[in-house]
Amino acid sequence: MSQQYHYDILIIGAGAAGLTLALELAKTHKVAMLTKGDIREGSTLYAQGGVAAVLAEKDTIDSHIRDTVTAGVFLGDPDAIRFTVENSKESIDWLIDQGVPFTRSHEGDSYHLTKEGGHSHRRIIHAADATGQAISATLIHNATQHPNIDFFPDRVAIDIITSDKLRVSGDNRALGIYALNLTTDEVDVFIAGRIAIAAGGASKVYLYTSNPDTASGDGIAMAWRAGCRVANLEFNQFHPTCLYDAKAKTFLISEAVRGEGGKLLLPDGSPFMSKFDDREELAPRDIVARAIDHEMKRLGVDHVLLDISHKSTEFITTHFPTIYEQCLKYGYDMTKEPIPVVPAAHYTCGGVMVNQFGHTDLKHLYAVGETSYTGLHGANRLASNSLLECIVYARSAAQHMLSNPVLPKPLVEIPAWDDSQVTDSDEDVVIAHNWQELRQFMWDYVGIVRTNNRLLRAKHRVDLLLSEIDEFYSNYKISSDLIELRNLANVADLIIQSAMKRKESRGLHFTLDYPDTNEKPEPTILAPNKK
Repeated sequence: MSQQYHYDILIIGAGAAGLTLALELAKTHKVAMLTKGDIREGSTLYAQGGVAAVLAEKDTIDSHIRDTVTAGVFLGDPDAIRFTVENSKESIDWLIDQGVPFTRSHEGDSYHLTKEGGHSHRRIIHAADATGQAISATLIHNATQHPNIDFFPDRVAIDIITSDKLRVSGDNRALGIYALNLTTDEVDVFIAGRIAIAAGGASKVYLYTSNPDTASGDGIAMAWRAGCRVANLEFNQFHPTCLYDAKAKTFLISEAVRGEGGKLLLPDGSPFMSKFDDREELAPRDIVARAIDHEMKRLGVDHVLLDISHKSTEFITTHFPTIYEQCLKYGYDMTKEPIPVVPAAHYTCGGVMVNQFGHTDLKHLYAVGETSYTGLHGANRLASNSLLECIVYARSAAQHMLSNPVLPKPLVEIPAWDDSQVTDSDEDVVIAHNWQELRQFMWDYVGIVRTNNRLLRAKHRVDLLLSEIDEFYSNYKISSDLIELRNLANVADLIIQSAMKRKESRGLHFTLDYPDTNEKPEPTILAPNKK
């Protein structure tokens, strides 16, 4: 039987952004956290590199800002960039206070800082090569111990309940959500005074991705359907170096491996990055990913090589213990040989438009983390700025919520989910087929290199898929796979529309039809049709 729950704050997702927000708000509010599966599963868990922040004596806020602006190819929002960087040290202090075990220097009196592509200084604070895991484990431990935070695992959010949908007069606002309970197969209702989407990105829209299966664009799609604008969704970052091995799927090989001297090689052992950028392996990710893609297509090969075996075994096993062990598991000893790598969809730079407080266009609805578009990343995310953005904006959103009274219960009756007009499906093969087709044509037509014709083909296919999915959704009982397929198709359509609007090549959006960069960059903003 379906349940109805009432909370002060409802947070969808339990990554770095969602957990930070929950811990800040739980001091005075009752908080519910919904996750699609286990509370420990999410993109934060797999973030290896670290958190970018101005911590070194010789580093400056202006230098970090310049690096972010340059990596974002001058499309980032200046106010968002400065706000994030100026709050970087305070955010790291907060994580340290939470107990995150960052790696210390050899002397032990300070933290070890590493350098990654696009950064002019060593400013990446990290926990060996498993920073996301350390942050996730620490924050989850603190949150599960907190009496004001309740976790609801195995809940798949379906849609946001708004006052407009219920035909309530006044400003449109978020009232709650419908969520599928995977244990009971019933749809539960969660009602809250404030709702925050921290559901991650949409990299699962591509055939190859470094992200976990949860990254299906749910938060972006739900916010769009609720009436929120989205921005810059054409900028999908492809991580240049994921382990190329069928059994590994696409295990991420951290940016820090190149930061510490790793060289990219062709299958014959010759280096190639000098042909594409003076910074070679330390160029921003979009340049490195395009260079690898170019060489793979030129030679007709399915991967290139990454070699750090010229470093000592002690250096490699100390700096990259997780990567070293994982590669060994798949038969590659990175202390003795190069490892095969390939680009894979990694990070969604665009998302739901928010202000400095993480607030969306919809009253009482917030978005934080990879779901959101703050303006920080511009046309390309600078390495390790993403975890920083999670902490900075989650804490800012919490302050905004705490300074505005939260009504725990709306003055309107929220109806239960109505599935009286639908039947059980005996055609789930349709979902599986559409899922595969969607991810394949997005990889082929809307990937690292694009053209007008490829985008038109993708738009034609996604329109047909959306029609099929809508018919399926209207006639059959929902499932987790159907919800995710619907969200992925929505986000794929938004990505395609955004890419078609940008008549230039900039950062992560590279098109053969518009190879030049426009003089005055503008974000790509899409707004839902208000009915």
